This record gives sequence, C-alpha cells and structure tokens, in this order.
Amino acid sequence: MKKTIIVLLLRSFVWRIAFWWCRSLKIHVIGQEPVESLRQSGKNYVAAFWHGSMLMGWFLHRPAGAQRMSALVSQSKDGEYLSSVLERWGYTMIRGSSHVGGKEAMQLMTDEVVSGSSLVITPDGPRGPRHEMKMGAVRVAQKTGVPLVLVGIAAKNKKMLRSWDAFEVPIPFSRVCAVYGEPVIVPADLQGESLDAFKCTLQQRLSELTHRAEETV
Repeated sequence: MKKTIIVLLLRSFVWRIAFWWCRSLKIHVIGQEPVESLRQSGKNYVAAFWHGSMLMGWFLHRPAGAQRMSALVSQSKDGEYLSSVLERWGYTMIRGSSHVGGKEAMQLMTDEVVSGSSLVITPDGPRGPRHEMKMGAVRVAQKTGVPLVLVGIAAKNKKMLRSWDAFEVPIPFSRVCAVYGEPVIVPADLQGESLDAFKCTLQQRLSELTHRAEETV
C-alpha cells in the first residue's frame, strides 16, 4: 500500500518538481555537436553516464518531438520509483540489470535500439562499484552497430548523498557541465579479453570526461 501511494505521488506531481528543479540549472554543454548531428539525421545511439549523476543525465537526454529514448532501470523498489518519473519525462522503460533480469534486459535493450530507439544507461549501476563500467552498454552498441556516446557530468554546488554512487543532487540554479565524447563504434569482431580491454578504455574515457566536467564548473 505504501509503495503504491509513493508511485502515485511520483506520477502525479513529484516528476514535475524534479523537472523544474533541473530546469533551474545553468547547464553548459561541451562537445554535443556529433550527437546533435545524429539526432537531426534521425540516427539512434547509446548514451552512457555515471549512476551518481543520473538526475542531470536523464534530464539532458529526455526525448523531444518524435525522438524515442529508452532507459534501463533496475527491478528494485528504487527502480520502480525512478521509472514513475522517467515515464512522465517521455522515456520508454526497460526493467532489469546485471543482477536481476540481466539476459532479458540485454535482449530488450537490443530490440529497442534495433527498432529505432536510442538508449540511455548508467553503466556502473544499479549497485556499483562506483565508476566501474559493466558490459551492457558496450555489448548493445556492438550488437546493433550504433554509436556509443559517453557523457561526463558534474555540478558545482550539490548535495552528495551517502550512497554507494555518491548520488549528486545539484542545488537549484547552480552550474552544471556535461562533456560529450566523440561517438564510438564498438568493433563487431571484438570478444573475450579484447572486448574487456576495449571496455576498460571506455571506462577510463568516461572518467576523464567527468573530470573535465568537474574542472569546468
């Protein structure tokens, strides 16, 4: 009963509070031109940012117009609450993670991308370790042949929660920076150790983009 009430509240008005909270932020974006080119040409992609910055990440990548955006969210109670907000922001929800529903979620993510939707994912979620990239985003991009776009995000004035991901809640009207990396095509022939090495390179790159965002704000 309590869970149902919380979900109803989130779907009724909390999503609006979160939306206008994010709208108050002074967001500076760096290197977005390649992604805008993909959007304008109607091409889809996989976007990845760290779990701790997901509030700003989800807001930045919410769908506009005819654009379709899918989001991977865990099957946990917290995932249910997040889904209630993201659905109102226009996302198509995919429920699952590397811990619960992993194989099914991978197939659903692949199917969504093949059908023309872009995918937004936090590659170190849902339980961490923090800033340790899992293989999901890499494999979906590899299987579908779409670009993988890494996004480093940071806020100048923020409250960091005592959670495994050091979840960041930006103070209203504070400065936020998002730094986009060049879209990456994951080679189709990579597998095993070579694919793991490629993933580690992407993990390092995402950390570098996040550090650059932190320096910028």
